[in-house]
Amino acid sequence: MNALTFEVLAKDEGGFARRGRMHLAHGVVETPVFMPVGTQATVKSMTPADLTEDIRASIILGNTYHLMLRPSADLIERMGGLHRFMSWDRPILTDSGGFQVWSLGDLRKIEEHGVRFRSHIDGSAVFLGPKESMHIQRQLGSDIVMAFDECTPYPATISEAEASMLMSMRWAGECREHLPVNDTQALFGIVQGGMYPELRIQSLEMLSAIDFEGIAIGGLSVGEPKEEMMAMMDALAPHLPVDKPHYVMGVGTPDDLIEGIDRGIDMFDCVMPTRNARNGTLFTDDGKLNIKNLRYAEDPRPIMEDCSCYTCRNFSRSYLRHLYMAKEILSSRLNTLHNLHYYCDLMSRARNALEQGEWPEFRNRFLQRYRDHA
Repeated sequence: MNALTFEVLAKDEGGFARRGRMHLAHGVVETPVFMPVGTQATVKSMTPADLTEDIRASIILGNTYHLMLRPSADLIERMGGLHRFMSWDRPILTDSGGFQVWSLGDLRKIEEHGVRFRSHIDGSAVFLGPKESMHIQRQLGSDIVMAFDECTPYPATISEAEASMLMSMRWAGECREHLPVNDTQALFGIVQGGMYPELRIQSLEMLSAIDFEGIAIGGLSVGEPKEEMMAMMDALAPHLPVDKPHYVMGVGTPDDLIEGIDRGIDMFDCVMPTRNARNGTLFTDDGKLNIKNLRYAEDPRPIMEDCSCYTCRNFSRSYLRHLYMAKEILSSRLNTLHNLHYYCDLMSRARNALEQGEWPEFRNRFLQRYRDHA
């Protein structure tokens, strides 16, 4: 059996949106899907039971960069791999560490076969490249492994973006070399090229020649205007391989997800629902709700009337505001439960609309309502 098989179950006849199913070593993932971010082998404030029973997450993320530094990939391997270490029996995708290394800025030095940098934990010198990233992700035992790439900064000139993209493509080839096709771990290549459509398409063609199990779009949501982000997805949509899953990395708001699905994207991740939850911002179909506002002090309603999450079934806006103002730990838990449930449920509604052949109506209705209150 291949590490990943993907089937398209329904498609929007007038566009690129599709409803699919991914079979991975640790289970089945229905797409489009939102993947909660569990950077350090935990989705902040959530237990695996929360994620499976209430949020109904089918796949989560771990991060190579953070886990290699603490507690170390060697330790996680000795503990039986990432699934056993964090007691999660469903699929896991691990990021390669490229984005985190990119975010270090002047603290890193890029070389032909990787990047030298200093640990943000203890300042020790570290080298991470395609070979090292593949070895670490093998130790972690994730179901989907991401190729090691350089995230092109924004803004970048076309020559800077091209040089960065070509390096990422050389690294992509090295990743495939060090993680050959197998029956437990699928490898995704990452499209780069900055905000230049011609470079993006060239990058995709080069990745297609290497033959990855899935295709990711990287280097978006790095400070560019939303119109430019959507323009890059528009440029790629007609060229994405129909028989492989498409993943846009680090995106985004609920309306970004719907726009992404419309452009053929199957997989999303973002820290936005968890980070916003900890800051008292909650997502609804009517835009964002800031629970800190005084007007919620005596509001008996749930966050969303028709939301079935544990938080909305049991607690009022008044109580949630009290928890936040009192800096109670439960505030982060209940807010995060709602936000992640909302994101995963939005994907469930999108899948249903695609199955029913009602995608354009669902997309337009959702975007109008969400943006009317944004």
